[in-house]
Amino acid sequence: MSSASLTGCGYNKLQAQDEQVNAAWSQVVNQYQRRADLVPNLVKVVKQYADHEEAVFTEVAQARSQAGSIQVTPEVLNDPQAMQQYEQAQAQMGSALSRLMAVSERYPELKADALFQDLQAQLEGTENRIAVERKRYIDEVQSYNTTVRQFPTNITAKVFGMDTKPNFSVENEQAISTAPEVNFGD
Repeated sequence: MSSASLTGCGYNKLQAQDEQVNAAWSQVVNQYQRRADLVPNLVKVVKQYADHEEAVFTEVAQARSQAGSIQVTPEVLNDPQAMQQYEQAQAQMGSALSRLMAVSERYPELKADALFQDLQAQLEGTENRIAVERKRYIDEVQSYNTTVRQFPTNITAKVFGMDTKPNFSVENEQAISTAPEVNFGD
């Protein structure tokens, strides 16, 4: 097949979009790694003030280990089950970090610690970066999947075994779609 016929059938566009999806996902993983790298320092600072909160520290360490043990390759991006497993590990990490932050609320002197404040600000910034990179990934997957499904590139995609990619999702979509109940301790 000549390069002119491959260009006209959308092959090059599919390849370019596939690479964009992979690059976007790499940025998501990069931000998750940044978060995981911040965790040991954050735990160390909190431990200085709250030695008896061992269960929380253990939970954070386990969540970090679980999240770090899943390697995301281009093949994983095409496997909805593997993607779900990765997303679940990251959700557990976020949940463990939330509990760690809750522990810090019980220690005013910890909240005043400059290193803790810096790490907390870095973590908040990282969570924002994760949200931005997830959005970029979602956009790239949408663009790729649209191309894979549109005529005539859908024919090229079928010939070369290029299927739609699973998009980023959340485990508890129904739970997060309802407004949280706020109780000020009537």
